[in-house]
Amino acid sequence: MSIRQLILYAVCLANLSLAAQTIPPNSTALAGPLSLAQTLEAAKLNAAARISQQDLAAAKSDILAANRSPLPNFSAKAAATDSASGANGTGLPSANAPRKTDKSLSLDWTFERGGKRALRTEAAHLNAQAAQADYAETQLQQQMMAKDLFFDLLSAQERTQHLNAIAVAAEATASSAKVRHRAGDLSAQEMMRVEIDAERAMADYRKSLLEEKRASISLVQNLGMTSSQPISLAKDWPPISNLPLVQSQSLASWISDRPDVRSAQFHAQASQALLENAKALSKVDPTIGMSIDSNPGNNKRLTELRVQFPLQTSSTYEGEMGRATAQYFQAQTMLEQTKLNAEAEWQSMREAYTASMMRHKMYTEEILPRAHKVLAQAELAYAKGAAPLVDLLDARRTLKTSLLEALEVQAEHAKTFTALQLRASKP
Repeated sequence: MSIRQLILYAVCLANLSLAAQTIPPNSTALAGPLSLAQTLEAAKLNAAARISQQDLAAAKSDILAANRSPLPNFSAKAAATDSASGANGTGLPSANAPRKTDKSLSLDWTFERGGKRALRTEAAHLNAQAAQADYAETQLQQQMMAKDLFFDLLSAQERTQHLNAIAVAAEATASSAKVRHRAGDLSAQEMMRVEIDAERAMADYRKSLLEEKRASISLVQNLGMTSSQPISLAKDWPPISNLPLVQSQSLASWISDRPDVRSAQFHAQASQALLENAKALSKVDPTIGMSIDSNPGNNKRLTELRVQFPLQTSSTYEGEMGRATAQYFQAQTMLEQTKLNAEAEWQSMREAYTASMMRHKMYTEEILPRAHKVLAQAELAYAKGAAPLVDLLDARRTLKTSLLEALEVQAEHAKTFTALQLRASKP
């Protein structure tokens, strides 16, 4: 292979690699059951998270912009002169007098005093750290939203399965009722009640299919994925158990590790640096310049050294210092409020998880087994003619209501369980 072919091959590989990097990571189609872990990882790369990531990149660029001294100023000038001016006795330049050019080159530097550059850079660095914490908080918030959508879709899929089973059973009962009515064993009124119940069960099933489709679209859009068909989820329901991290982790440590609290802390420190920078404005920044001028009369050069500084006669930067002071106290207030909000959220999350766990346990261990038992007894009694049709229909409605309520409780338990895990985990 020639050198030219090797170069072309390397360029093609580089272009393919660049194209692969520019494709959004979440733009691939879904394949197979989607797990909760995959959902949470995909949520960290969605559009909102990528926007926050670009904010972080911009904040890091601000450090480079802040850590820069004023640029020197260079100037050059040239002026035409008449060395024979007034030689004809009239005081006016002679037409035949030779003209010479006066040239000058200047360079000026402004020197910042009071540590302005260091304070400005420190504030930019702290703002970049706050942007890093904001990025982590944005990812966490997107995961919180994604887990809600995940369990909404999972409960919608299981609700559809339950309603499908109920609709099938109701249709079988309606078919049996028609046979019994033709045999004269069932009145027309009871047969119509069974048919109405079967039609209502089918309507509920179709409505559940629509809700499942909507939940699937919401999850796919949140994750930035593409799917033309309803996606299937892995049944990643959390267990009914106490979270050890809720009991062992101290509240103060948890609050200090939260990304939003760390962001507020960095913003408060940055505001303090900006306040010190505003106070440093009272330090005069001198401008030192040097110029070299040519003397057209004797062809000699003249070197000039000069110093300039602003006269602070009518301003002592009270406005800048007042604004920086107000922003400093505002950042301190925001930090305290963020800590209070974090503590309130922690208590609310713990109480919500405890309540949902107890309800989920009650439905799983008590309500659902009893509802299934009541329906089995009603079906047996109705088959033997020992119970009227209304008892069977009531037992089915009770089981249906219990199943749907249990799904809602299970989804709420899963959301609070996962929320505690996400919040308590280290970013």
